Amino acid sequence: NVVSNPGFGFLVTESGSGYTWCENSRENKITPWSNDPVSDNPGEIIYILDNDTDELWTPTPLPLREAEPYIIRHGFGYTVFEHVSHGIKQELLQFVPVDEPVKISILKLNNISRYERDLTLTYYIRPVLGVSDQLTSMHINTRMDESGILLIENPYNEEFPGRIAFISSSKGERSVTGDRREFFGTGGIRCPDALKNQKLSGNVGAGYDPCAALQINIKISPGQKEEVVFLLGQSTRIEKVREIAKKYADITAAEKSLEN
Repeated sequence: NVVSNPGFGFLVTESGSGYTWCENSRENKITPWSNDPVSDNPGEIIYILDNDTDELWTPTPLPLREAEPYIIRHGFGYTVFEHVSHGIKQELLQFVPVDEPVKISILKLNNISRYERDLTLTYYIRPVLGVSDQLTSMHINTRMDESGILLIENPYNEEFPGRIAFISSSKGERSVTGDRREFFGTGGIRCPDALKNQKLSGNVGAGYDPCAALQINIKISPGQKEEVVFLLGQSTRIEKVREIAKKYADITAAEKSLEN
């Protein structure tokens, strides 16, 4: 499914892979396009970890496909993934607003088990900020904004200079990392080493094999529902980045933009 407004968009496959771009879908990719329909390697992942059982899974079929079925609905301007496993009913809704440079992912979790659930949610992306991550990875710089947004920049992008990519969430308390090697470690994409720790390291800056990962914790009582927004966007001004992140941290505003 290709979901786009005039200046920003993303492609999403039935496995949950795909990529995001701003202004130009080839020259200014925010995340990588694998262009491989067989492996369909994801460059954007939401991980769910049960802190009591150490079970790790994803609401999308990739990268951690489970035995339970998945329902994927591609609609006009949105895609929805539905999955029930580990006593949690999961719905991931992805779209872009009609006029702002941000991809909105609303993750809805419903605890249908008899126990309180202590979950860690991790939003991971592989940043490109150019044509190919092989060409740009050595130039990527990550940093934390004072408002808690994780910023990603490529100061050597001559075609699209001064662009500020970012990830954020509707939950205020978070940990982050910009170090891909530390994030995956020896566990790889199916079992990242960093998810074995209580929180992400906070390592950001230049000189890393780059990633952008943001982690939050939630507790859900039996029968309770929880909604979390994850944001991925880009702008030329830090003020606009902060404005977008603040606006869509409000789940009501995010759902209203979907209706629009």
